[in-house]
Amino acid sequence: MVTAIVLIEAERSAIAGLGPALADVSGVAEAYSVTGEFDFVAILRVKDHEEIAEIVTTRLSQIKGILKTRTHVAFKVYSKHDLEAMFSVGLQEAR
Repeated sequence: MVTAIVLIEAERSAIAGLGPALADVSGVAEAYSVTGEFDFVAILRVKDHEEIAEIVTTRLSQIKGILKTRTHVAFKVYSKHDLEAMFSVGLQEAR
């Protein structure tokens, strides 16, 4: 599995509808609206690097309102959070 972080700059008029559009793209595991230089962060989790290229250059580029992207491919994961979340599906802590 390959993970990439895509920073997205959007047209101001598109910001309200862009989050759900990003989340609907196959390969986008999570999409966040953020503050700072960029407007959104999309986390891609896919099987190979070619799929990252296809998502960024084809699928994301077709979404109206995206002005610019900056893509970072992750080498290693240091958090166990994702594995813990995956194995705790359906389990709830007693409160």
